[in-house]
Amino acid sequence: MPVLNVSDPSGRNLNLGALQGTPVLVNLWATWCAPCVKEMPLLDTLAADYEGRLRVLTVSQDMQGAEKVEPFFAQADFALLEPWMDPGNELGFAIGGGMMPTTVLYDATGKEVWRVLGDYDWGSKNARAAIDAAIAG
Repeated sequence: MPVLNVSDPSGRNLNLGALQGTPVLVNLWATWCAPCVKEMPLLDTLAADYEGRLRVLTVSQDMQGAEKVEPFFAQADFALLEPWMDPGNELGFAIGGGMMPTTVLYDATGKEVWRVLGDYDWGSKNARAAIDAAIAG
């Protein structure tokens, strides 16, 4: 997992390198990306279903940062997703892929297990089976 900081609208930073110890699903998204917006509620449900076993981290790539992300999160009223931002797209460049959404699963040591380019049905049996297999190993 790239060792970079992301921030929330209040200016709080999160060092991704400090997240080791629990598997992390990192989702790069943007408010202008329709497939990204479509899968956000599914990711919120996933975060709730795997709470304590998997951290779901959604990181906005909106260059306007909080100006776009805060209203989106206020309207969506997610249970567990937090409004992390990477307006300089440093994380996006570090992860690569070049499209959104891009979602990468890291194991508890920070090693990439697999990635999904484009939107995905995070509530599907296939998604859950792949996550279960990855976090069990």
